[in-house]
Amino acid sequence: MQEERATILVVDDTAENIDVLRGVLRRMYRVKVATNGERAIEMASSATPPDLILLDVMMPGMDGYEVCTILKSDPKTARIPIIFVTAMSDADDEVKGFDLGAVDYITKPVKPAVVRTRVNTHLMLNRQSRLLRNILGQCTAELDAMREFLQIEKKS
Repeated sequence: MQEERATILVVDDTAENIDVLRGVLRRMYRVKVATNGERAIEMASSATPPDLILLDVMMPGMDGYEVCTILKSDPKTARIPIIFVTAMSDADDEVKGFDLGAVDYITKPVKPAVVRTRVNTHLMLNRQSRLLRNILGQCTAELDAMREFLQIEKKS
């Protein structure tokens, strides 16, 4: 059975940046685009959310930090990995991105191999995390059922 391609949401207000990232990723992933923060939040909150978001910091209106804060505060979108892709290369900016919940930080101009590798790594880590949460949930349910069974047996 062939695994479905992951969806990457590219959020940037500059067409050239979108074109570069789309070109780097389109062979391996489905790429969706939002050109502003409001649209990014709408797309991330949709019935078919992206598997990962590449988010520019400097955008008119709502900047990437604000978008990240909103997405991470919503349980529906909080687990979507966000990678900042920005020209801001100061260490304080990078730390701020991580503090807000981003999983990675890539500076522009991007290196295609770096983008592909980091996207792939974070998608794989997110898949493994989901798998572990599912296993933990199953184990918890089985333990709860066993406790309930033992309580019933004790009363009998």
